[in-house]
Amino acid sequence: MALAESLEKVWYEGARAPWWAWPLMWLYAAVMRLRRAFYAIGVFSRVRLACPVIVIGNVTVGGTGKTPLTIALARALQQRGFRPGVVSRGYGGTEHGPLLLDDASTPVQVGDEPALMRAHGLTVAIGRDRPAAGRRLIEAGCNVIIADDGLQHYRLARDLEICVIDGARRFGNGRLLPLGPLRESAARAAQTTFQVCNGERAGAGEVPMRLEGGTLRALVDGHVRPLEELRGHRVHAVAGIGNPQRFFDSLRARGLEVVPHPFPDHHRYVASDIDFGDCSPVLMTEKDAIKCQAFAQPHWWAAPVTAELPEAFFDDVAARLDRVDTARDLP
Repeated sequence: MALAESLEKVWYEGARAPWWAWPLMWLYAAVMRLRRAFYAIGVFSRVRLACPVIVIGNVTVGGTGKTPLTIALARALQQRGFRPGVVSRGYGGTEHGPLLLDDASTPVQVGDEPALMRAHGLTVAIGRDRPAAGRRLIEAGCNVIIADDGLQHYRLARDLEICVIDGARRFGNGRLLPLGPLRESAARAAQTTFQVCNGERAGAGEVPMRLEGGTLRALVDGHVRPLEELRGHRVHAVAGIGNPQRFFDSLRARGLEVVPHPFPDHHRYVASDIDFGDCSPVLMTEKDAIKCQAFAQPHWWAAPVTAELPEAFFDDVAARLDRVDTARDLP
């Protein structure tokens, strides 16, 4: 059993933890407390940009639905008169940035999630130096910055924080890495401006979010078909995301006979990865599909999802942005 798989059994299924995980958790906790304290007292400086900044993140490792939420929030802000831009580290890409994405940007260069958000029509900049990437967005005309997966990136000062919670897994066993799935304590989630619950029943004070699908898009020519056409059919399901099981379960819930093929998060695919020896339909997440476009086969399909949240949530975010003092002093 792979280490990651065995640790997930500890985190979410109550399996016995290896002895070495305890001292590493204590060390990790001490480092995180010290890091936060240094930012709080000014030993480490924060960079404040000349426009409001919204940070979207989570306190657990793995996927919770941050990217679909980022896309939905950016579109909602556009509808409310804002010009949002998304800043991302560009994890998995070869480009260090800061770089403003354009039509020539590829997932290999800038990472899968930034490339996907750009494909959805968003203005995106990547860079290990996120404040510098944020400035590229401001130069491009953006007046709100959304930092994707930036909750623990304290160097970038923020006005609003949104913590995304996996409604099924929640906080696992409630312990910090590597003994549990937490990057920071569960109490840190409660300190954010909004807590968004992806799936299941949202807790008190949490904003409910659903990932809605129902269509398939052919990788080869882009034509669309209803997912329901494959009800009762055998399909291969490919997912290289933080929680592949969520994707497989969503397809089974639609009545498909799923053969699961999980890959590591941000996996860089080659054609042989998806050679399963037959012509059964291959379904994959949009994040995976954007990396497989160049060598796609006619029976490969992307299964896009849209984050559905209450309009009142987007209204609240917009109202809070209107109250941000953009004339503040910048460090």
